[in-house]
Amino acid sequence: MAETLDPVTFEVLKNAFITSVDQMGEQILRTCYSFVIYNRDFSSALHDAHGHSAAQGNQDIAVHVGTLHFTCQDVMRAFAGDMHPGDVYAINDPYAGGTHFCDVRLIRPIFADGKIIAFSQSNGHWSDVGGSVPGSFDVTARDMFREGLRITPVRLFSKGRFCADVACLIAANTRDPASIIGDIQAQAEATQVCEREILRLVEKYGRETVETGLAAVQDYVERAVRQRLAALPDGEWETVDFIDRDPSGPEGMIPIRIKMTIRGDTVTYDFTGSHPTIGSIYNSAFGATFSAVAAGMKTFFPDLPLNSGFYRAFSIVAPEGSIVDAKWPVAVTGFLMPFEKIMNAIYEMWSRIMPERAIACAFNLEYLLTGGRDGRRAEKPIYMFYDWLPGGWGGRNGKDGSNVTTACFGTGLMSQPVEGQERANPILTTEYEILTDSAGPGRWRGGAGVRKTSVMLEAEGSVISYICDRERAVVWGIEGGLPSMPHGLSLTRAGREPEWLGSVFSDVPIGPGDTFSRPTAGGGGFGDPLDRDPAKVVEDVADDYVTVARAAKDYGVVIRVIDAELCHYEVDAAATEALRAEIRGQRRGWLATDPEHVAQEYRAGSLDILDVVRRYGVLLDWDKGTLLPRSTAQFREQFAKRSATAWRDA
Repeated sequence: MAETLDPVTFEVLKNAFITSVDQMGEQILRTCYSFVIYNRDFSSALHDAHGHSAAQGNQDIAVHVGTLHFTCQDVMRAFAGDMHPGDVYAINDPYAGGTHFCDVRLIRPIFADGKIIAFSQSNGHWSDVGGSVPGSFDVTARDMFREGLRITPVRLFSKGRFCADVACLIAANTRDPASIIGDIQAQAEATQVCEREILRLVEKYGRETVETGLAAVQDYVERAVRQRLAALPDGEWETVDFIDRDPSGPEGMIPIRIKMTIRGDTVTYDFTGSHPTIGSIYNSAFGATFSAVAAGMKTFFPDLPLNSGFYRAFSIVAPEGSIVDAKWPVAVTGFLMPFEKIMNAIYEMWSRIMPERAIACAFNLEYLLTGGRDGRRAEKPIYMFYDWLPGGWGGRNGKDGSNVTTACFGTGLMSQPVEGQERANPILTTEYEILTDSAGPGRWRGGAGVRKTSVMLEAEGSVISYICDRERAVVWGIEGGLPSMPHGLSLTRAGREPEWLGSVFSDVPIGPGDTFSRPTAGGGGFGDPLDRDPAKVVEDVADDYVTVARAAKDYGVVIRVIDAELCHYEVDAAATEALRAEIRGQRRGWLATDPEHVAQEYRAGSLDILDVVRRYGVLLDWDKGTLLPRSTAQFREQFAKRSATAWRDA
């Protein structure tokens, strides 16, 4: 094997590897059956002969890419000595390094000169893999047996021959077998596209040069990361973020604790002190935790490619049996909730090290799943409505957060077009708009979230499930910035009053004429909102990002409405100066107010939900207004550390 590559050949191969993965993505987009995969809930990878990741695509999903080398290596172990050209294997096992059962990976060995030189892998989120509810997200599940089909390594193509019996067995255990067979074919073809491109490179440059290139791109990234780490000061940084609750336990948020240590050219992430696994699907197996660490850290090294060279520069300590290292058969389908907590916690710690890239907390991804029989068609087929929404990212050092952006879980995700959803499902969207006052206030405010409202049409036997978080662990600000708003869904039965169902429920019956509405939070604020330029606040009011009332409450800016139709507003400078001085003198006292008194004021209608969260740091059962004392204490402690410590009193 060649020992070195000249710089030109190295660059050509490095970019050719990435392009080969991007071409896999283009193939999937044009041939997939699932509307979910079509909206880019998929990722791909190229691995070397050892299963290490050598290249990812430019629009692949952050949550997937840090796990693909684990599943490739698990397949290699399962079929060691029994791999052949034309073989394709399937796996979705989260306990072998995957994410959850819906993320199904197809893996193809690439042969040249009679030996394996690489692997191509296609991961797609199948909209259903069986289990107890449509969409395979049952938040009440405590073990995997209600979550769907677990696929340990299995051969789907043998020497180029499609193993239809195996594929049909898998598809028959889902609610949409026809789409599953189609997606298997699409993903398998995508891996062949990558194989074709790698063999083209072999023909042009030779097998040894390509093998050297696969190793060299990883070494390049490792060197670059280690050089940058070595230039940073050694030290330790700690933080904590929370899952809202354990449905099987007492009231109180569930901590995920992280200590980051930089020593020389390496960094360690230690999760010691994190909560044990909980009685719901909101647990993470190690592979997903690893991917969260990689994705969070990679955000602060945006110019480098992502491959296994990046992974060599950090290590993880994850206590076995904790919420970040769940073992079989603990339920893990909702791993994305701890995943995004880990990412945002890592954002917070790296923001202290690289303040020029500092960013507050982003909104939390949510999934809404509705399934039943489509009454619009004579045959009444099973339908599966699987939806996610964009939201706001955190305010940044010197810049507002991004509005209406897909989650940090995977910015490659598309916001699904409602026209496509309405064609495939008996559901009509009646409202989908940017949500005023959703952004966390700050000198640099968070990005805005959205609200989406839909109504059920002709359907039978339908149920709805909601997979979400941050109803209690509300999206937080930093450096004096304020939180955004709680998540949660409201259901209005036909002819009845709205009912608050919150952020965690499964298998709730829903019928024609029923309406459901949910917001996504904005991002947390960065910096003291009382230091925001009043002219920017006026601009936010004109753009409908902030109301006149909350401009006063959150930013201390008094705005006179000259002509709302013409978006003509002006600042009352004297009143603003006086109000800001008043808020500075009172806000620490607000955070010390008896939480039960705040709850009483909320129930009486004297305070709204944003007052309760942003001014008083209190968490309630938002339906009944009942105080959550332990959650409030946890929330206030972090509010004080992240925000109040940065406030000026005068």
